[in-house]
Amino acid sequence: MSWTAPSGFLSRLAILGVALALEVDGQAPAPLKTENARVERRAVNGGLAQTIDAWAKSASQARWIGYSVPAVGGERQICCGDWHDGSCGPCRLESGEHGSNINLSSDKVRLEGPRGIVVLLRAESGRIGKIRTVSEDCTIDAGGLQVTWLADVNPAESVKYLEKFVSAQEFEEHGRDRLSRGALTAIALTDDRSADLAIAAFLAPEKPEGLRKEAAFWAGEARGAAGFVLLKRMAKSDPSAEVRAHVTFALSVSHESGAVDEMIRMAHEDTSTQVRGQALFWLAQKAGRKAANTITGAIDNDPDTEVKKKAVFALSQMPKDEGVPKLIEVAQNNRNLEVRKQAMFWLGQSNDPRALEFFETVLGKYSSGDR
Repeated sequence: MSWTAPSGFLSRLAILGVALALEVDGQAPAPLKTENARVERRAVNGGLAQTIDAWAKSASQARWIGYSVPAVGGERQICCGDWHDGSCGPCRLESGEHGSNINLSSDKVRLEGPRGIVVLLRAESGRIGKIRTVSEDCTIDAGGLQVTWLADVNPAESVKYLEKFVSAQEFEEHGRDRLSRGALTAIALTDDRSADLAIAAFLAPEKPEGLRKEAAFWAGEARGAAGFVLLKRMAKSDPSAEVRAHVTFALSVSHESGAVDEMIRMAHEDTSTQVRGQALFWLAQKAGRKAANTITGAIDNDPDTEVKKKAVFALSQMPKDEGVPKLIEVAQNNRNLEVRKQAMFWLGQSNDPRALEFFETVLGKYSSGDR
């Protein structure tokens, strides 16, 4: 029995054969969107750390290596460049752009964001000098340099390798373009249990404050329920008021249901006036009825005038329909002169017609002698 191949079948088969041959030879295009780059594909040989270290040692001239790992959930897109027409990039690795820009839920971010992140490491003169993290759908402009792509990287291996670049000392220094910051960002955005353990280690009380503060942000921003557990522990036990104040911000970016309640607890109970004041400020950014009640409660009941004044400022940060009426009430009725003056000041900054009407009433009483 004879069989005749359908028209076009042999040509498609030939194309498939060429593609398979390229794959075997390591020349298949990497699953990476690039421009202005010379891309090669390489297998992980002997483990991720050994592969990258050997590659870096042989780098007499600048070049990049990259790989993808699963990304933590959430409506976010990460780009190391600017946003253009609602899309990321191109990410110009060799330009003056530094760090990562993270866009959360917005019109620019699709409801189903990219499922992976790309970790990029730059080597020159035998050592790693920069680490970048971008969403896997970002276009990478490598400035004409070679980019080596590693396939099938184990996320736990990635976390373990990146941990060695997180130098606590670097977080005490100024400057954004730090190797440590790039490594910590990549760890925090990796969807793997090992990343939770790494963040927990960075938050240990014996670690420097700069590292604890940066890791606390990522615990709230990216690590979900596991990160919230870490932040609750820090909120109650971290020895530094400066760090606990930063925890209030980290809680404000958390999407966990208990984050607001923990901020409210800190606003009521923390022994530091700085922490209570910061908790009130970030509660105002969250707004909502629970936050408003806590803020006005602090104005009425906190024993420290500075905290009361910070609570008044927090009212000014709330949506005007909620904040302005409460500021007017404080300006009219609070028994503390400093607090009333603070409320008047922020009403003056609001440019709200209700504030103007209130000032007209007050000035009318003053000019008529009714004080």
